Amino acid sequence: MKKLFVLGMGMCIALSFTSCKSSESAYKKAYEKAKQQELAQTSTEETATPVETPVVTEQAAPTESAPVAVAPVREEKVELVSGDGLKAFSIVCGSFGVKANAESLKERLDAEGYSAKVVYNAAANNGNGMYRVIAASYDDRAQATQAREDFKARHADNPDFQKAWLLYRVY
Repeated sequence: MKKLFVLGMGMCIALSFTSCKSSESAYKKAYEKAKQQELAQTSTEETATPVETPVVTEQAAPTESAPVAVAPVREEKVELVSGDGLKAFSIVCGSFGVKANAESLKERLDAEGYSAKVVYNAAANNGNGMYRVIAASYDDRAQATQAREDFKARHADNPDFQKAWLLYRVY
């Protein structure tokens, strides 16, 4: 009788484990779905947001330095959180959801001699807001583009800084 009882309990346990729908948790499914939505939104923002100005080439006397191609710019409404003097065009070298992380990168850039700033964009990241770390800020787009290329060249060993982009401040 004991053997029959143990055998019956074993069968019940085996059936209960095999009747589960999936080994994936609901949290994992929700996380993956959110990641897919974020990637989809990021790709649509990157294709829709950059505003490119056509490059006008003129027949002029050759110069010493090669002209820098005008880089695409993202337009965002941001407010200055820390630092001083935000101009129209800025080099963004980091974006964070946590202010402390942005401040840490700002301090690191300040130690390297940059006049770094932290700005906040409330509309970024599905309305959750993002803190952008700005390495430098300029009034002229061409100067900002050249400075971005110099920044990337100076930090060639840092893959995160190679993703630096230009921000145009919308008021």
